Amino acid sequence: MKVQVETVSSIEKRLSVEVESAVVERELKQAYTALASQVKVPGFRPGKVPRRILEQKYRSEVEADVVRRVQLQAFVDAVKEHNVVAVGEPHMSGGKLVEKEPYAFTIRVEVKPEITAKDYKGLAVKKFTGVVTDEQVAEQLERMRASRTELVKVEGRDVAQRGDLAAIDFDALHDGQPFPGSAAKGVTVEITDGSLIEGNLPQLEGATIGVMKEFDYTFPADYRTEVVAGKTVRFHATINELKAKKVPELNDAFAETMGAANLAELKDKLRKDMERAAKNRADADQREEIFARLIEKNTFEVPSSLVEHGVRMMLEAALGSMARSGVDPRMLNLDWPKLQEELRPRADREVRGQLILESVARQESLSVADEDVEKKLEALAEETGLPLSTVRKQYKTQDNLAKLKDRILEDKALEVVKASATFEEPTK
Repeated sequence: MKVQVETVSSIEKRLSVEVESAVVERELKQAYTALASQVKVPGFRPGKVPRRILEQKYRSEVEADVVRRVQLQAFVDAVKEHNVVAVGEPHMSGGKLVEKEPYAFTIRVEVKPEITAKDYKGLAVKKFTGVVTDEQVAEQLERMRASRTELVKVEGRDVAQRGDLAAIDFDALHDGQPFPGSAAKGVTVEITDGSLIEGNLPQLEGATIGVMKEFDYTFPADYRTEVVAGKTVRFHATINELKAKKVPELNDAFAETMGAANLAELKDKLRKDMERAAKNRADADQREEIFARLIEKNTFEVPSSLVEHGVRMMLEAALGSMARSGVDPRMLNLDWPKLQEELRPRADREVRGQLILESVARQESLSVADEDVEKKLEALAEETGLPLSTVRKQYKTQDNLAKLKDRILEDKALEVVKASATFEEPTK
């Protein structure tokens, strides 16, 4: 096979390929032999149909299939032989099968740009720290308590108080006439500050169960029911039942419901989880900040296929996060094309940053040793809570192991950049 490689741009190469006639003929022979065993032709036994008969009926299909296989194999061999680091799908063109003649065609393929990172030392960057305060831990504990709130029927009083939840029947009139949604029974509202359309009715504070109370309510100007949008309406509401929120006390008993032995253990575990999450956010923000500064100092083209791959990875990560949270993305009515467009600039920055760090790793002669891999596996096991043996199995395949080594190498290159950087005041 003859291959001529031309540089179209810093991110694209064109390969002119010529495949020997003997290779093409071998592929055609194999294709017709396989076809002969599959088709039924009157007057011939299976596998005994002459090639000339098959050519009369199936030539175009067979040749199209052979062309695809020859092109694909030639592409694989050509990029390997000529060290072309292809990214994305190749685009084949030209080429026509002619008996006993070589098959020639061209391949255009995007490639990683060959860059040499510059000015990556001595960067001035903002510093991000994952600090967790006592107040933040306390606020999270309160949110956890609130998540275990129970509703209990109010006993011993029939007058509504602020903070109660009331089951009510209501009706309303506008200019003496009902309107869509103007009446309902058994609706639960909260007696607290806010808006009626959000389920809050402070007007019922002091109302008595079974006694109708009248009040006026002005709908927002953009309310969906046009007839009352921006209008003041007279409501009549009757409370049928009152319930109160019962929030559990913050004690050892509550901690046990959250899977901890006691309150001290719950607080300790919560703080560690929050600090781990805060550190991960700070690390991600710091990485983005360093990428932004590196990109300012290093201008180059990036292959669109790498950016699109980055968009897909981000979408998959978001979908995975939703699934782990119990959210069905199909229920969110997401605008996927719009979401992809919004993610594309971020994916572009990520690709550029990764390519710069690859160059830093080469220029600094960085490498990944077996002990580096073992440390990373141990860190992943601790982070995910999975047994180390399970994590090792996940990264046992060559592909996954190669990706893990790439991550480690990138981290090392990032540390080189950080080591000489000047950090501005911390940002929480």
